[in-house]
Amino acid sequence: MWLPNELLEGEHVALEPLAEAHTADLQTAVRDGEAWKLWYASVPSPEAMADYVRAAIEGAEAGNIAYAVRAKATGRIVGTTRYYGVDAPNRRALIGYTWYANAVRRTPVNTECKLLLLGNLFDNHNAVAVEFRTHFLNQASRAAIERLGAKLDGILRSHQIMRDGSLRDTAVYSIIATEWPAARMNLLSKLPG
Repeated sequence: MWLPNELLEGEHVALEPLAEAHTADLQTAVRDGEAWKLWYASVPSPEAMADYVRAAIEGAEAGNIAYAVRAKATGRIVGTTRYYGVDAPNRRALIGYTWYANAVRRTPVNTECKLLLLGNLFDNHNAVAVEFRTHFLNQASRAAIERLGAKLDGILRSHQIMRDGSLRDTAVYSIIATEWPAARMNLLSKLPG
């Protein structure tokens, strides 16, 4: 395995390897904001959370590592994120499946999560590139990815069939190893203190 399934910890968050024990807390977190109701988002409903968690845990066998995000300020699980599409021979991975309770949006949570995830890939595992994907019409997600310092690689047209049967155009972004030092400084500048 290129990426070990281990705790990543910062000042504001702890990224805990996802376990079935996180399911109830994630159901509570997802109810805050009801993001599963956004037609362009791929966020599980509270009723679908157990299957979502189970599938993410099974993905770890293929090297895809999912995390429950714990906010240190409250001690609560506030969302989830993961590495997926892990390509060990080419030292590449995607970061995604990220969603948070409404209460932690516009806080240091996402910034530090991305700092931990990217730092782990680039600094500890010599990644060549890290990719992010989102629905072309998800402007909030695209803006958040761009704030990380990621560059738009292109649009995959009619890339996926959504739950409602519509076709998703996917915006693909990346940060490559030579861009990581500047992206790291950018993320650090956004954290308090």
